[in-house]
Amino acid sequence: MSTVSIEIEMVSPFSVEMIFKVFSDFDIVAPKVNPQVFKSIETLEGNGGVGTIKLYTFGDDVPFVSGKHRIDEIDTSNFSYSYTFFEGDNLMGILDSITHHVNIEPSADAGTLFKQRIIYNCKGDDKPSTETLNFERELYEKTYKALEAYAVAHPETY
Repeated sequence: MSTVSIEIEMVSPFSVEMIFKVFSDFDIVAPKVNPQVFKSIETLEGNGGVGTIKLYTFGDDVPFVSGKHRIDEIDTSNFSYSYTFFEGDNLMGILDSITHHVNIEPSADAGTLFKQRIIYNCKGDDKPSTETLNFERELYEKTYKALEAYAVAHPETY
């Protein structure tokens, strides 16, 4: 099995706690702020902790219909979490899974550094195209900015 990965880094002037909290509410907030990408996110099994399985239904701006993911790790003291898409047409018929590792850490200027590493676990030699990887990178960067803006607009929650 081969892999290919992309990395996303976003700097924010906001606190680690605020960014982690809004990302912890991803399944509620993402369909509100980016419905053209995330039509809905539904919990199928679990209580939101490790092992929870969620069904993503994608919007019109995404060339996929759906994908299921499992929460692999949540570390609230280090502001990190991991999850894996293991089923759905978002695997493009060439992937076994897509694993996401997210770390939110303080930056040198008292803000936050958001890091996301996405690993595409390929079934064989076929890999996602450069265009697909660039599209996904842009999608995640836009979603990050939309989530951040939502948190700023809702200070009573974040």
